[in-house]
Amino acid sequence: QVQMVESGGGLVQTGDSLRLSCAASGRTFNAYGMGWFRQAPGKEREFVSAIIWSSGIVSYADSVKGRFTLSRDIAKNTMYLQMSSLTPEDTAVYYCAQRRFGGPYYLANQYFNWGQGTQVTVSS
Repeated sequence: QVQMVESGGGLVQTGDSLRLSCAASGRTFNAYGMGWFRQAPGKEREFVSAIIWSSGIVSYADSVKGRFTLSRDIAKNTMYLQMSSLTPEDTAVYYCAQRRFGGPYYLANQYFNWGQGTQVTVSS
């Protein structure tokens, strides 16, 4: 069983940057893709960014495009989300998960092996 562990969340101010990590551990990791989602209080979980593991092709939600950068370290089975120009609207619990082959990258039901989440809070 592969486990996804997020880290790097915290409390920052508007305009600050933060880097999240998502490490896959456990049995042999062989993912088609991975993704980041976030969920703010009272809101549905929303897509943030996704990557196809082998090719490194990345997709972003419009709300984070130009501010967030997703990358991966294949040797470490780790994915990173570099977040900059943060605003209070980015406040949420951020989750990473593995993506199933073939489905839309922006739908949460195409993902499995969700991590426990890491809280990001941006103060104004």
